[in-house]
Amino acid sequence: MLLLYYLVLLICVLISVAFVTLLERKVLGYIQIRKGPRKVGLSGILQPFSDAIKLFSKEQTWSYVSNYLLYFFSPVFIFFMSLFLWVIIPFIRGFFDFEFGFFFFLCVIRLGVYPLILAGWSSNSKYALLGGLRGVAQTISYEVRLALILLSFVVLVGEPSLDDFLEFQISYYFLFFFLLLSSVWVISCVAEINRTPFDFAEGESELVSGFNVEYRGGGFALLFLGEYSIIILIRTVMVILFLGGPTNLFFFLKVGFFVFLILWFRGTFPRYRYDKLINLAWKRILPFTLHIIFFYIGIKVVIEVF
Repeated sequence: MLLLYYLVLLICVLISVAFVTLLERKVLGYIQIRKGPRKVGLSGILQPFSDAIKLFSKEQTWSYVSNYLLYFFSPVFIFFMSLFLWVIIPFIRGFFDFEFGFFFFLCVIRLGVYPLILAGWSSNSKYALLGGLRGVAQTISYEVRLALILLSFVVLVGEPSLDDFLEFQISYYFLFFFLLLSSVWVISCVAEINRTPFDFAEGESELVSGFNVEYRGGGFALLFLGEYSIIILIRTVMVILFLGGPTNLFFFLKVGFFVFLILWFRGTFPRYRYDKLINLAWKRILPFTLHIIFFYIGIKVVIEVF
């Protein structure tokens, strides 16, 4: 039954990814005062499935100068890593009981650095390599901030389990008490997943699509699915962290709102400058998160003493 539950969850995640891509195209269309896809199915509702069939049915081609094995397996690793992370989300009883769920989340999401740089390097293209190097520098810079923010809340709550965060916020939400810290979390998450305005690994105006420039067909589809699965997952973790409570319909509405927020960013903000992004990480956000975690440790010590 556990495997059946997980299989159902993966199917739901993939369907969610399909409709998030459709939502993104619709949102961007209305922001730019035009219509999104509306030809395939009723109001374009079948467009994501049409695109998936088209991509996976294309002939697989690759460059003769690429490192074929790493080039081929990098999208597969990104895709399976994004799906593997969903085991920590406490949707249905009977899933794996992760007592250290947040630590597991941090450990696995850091593995995303390796296929990113390998995909860029194995393509043997200067644009892909530059995109991979940018993505690795950006991801490593902001993973430290995500870890410090999570540790701040683990220190405050006292437990690193996601279930405890859901139960702790039944009566009130952390978002209203830690608004500034939640804003830093949103910025760090957007930078972590290489989304606009921090999409330097896929800078079309500079790198002709970045680390995935040599991918097409099924390889590009797997990269696409992995990216959007991580987007939905990190939004879900954000809801658990700041807007917990029972995992009912309202929980999924909150996840949908934060996913919409990411899509809204893409249609609103211009791309940030790369050196300013790194300066923001190391000179602004890092000192702030360090001060916050020491402040929470001090509060915890004072509470335990008195």
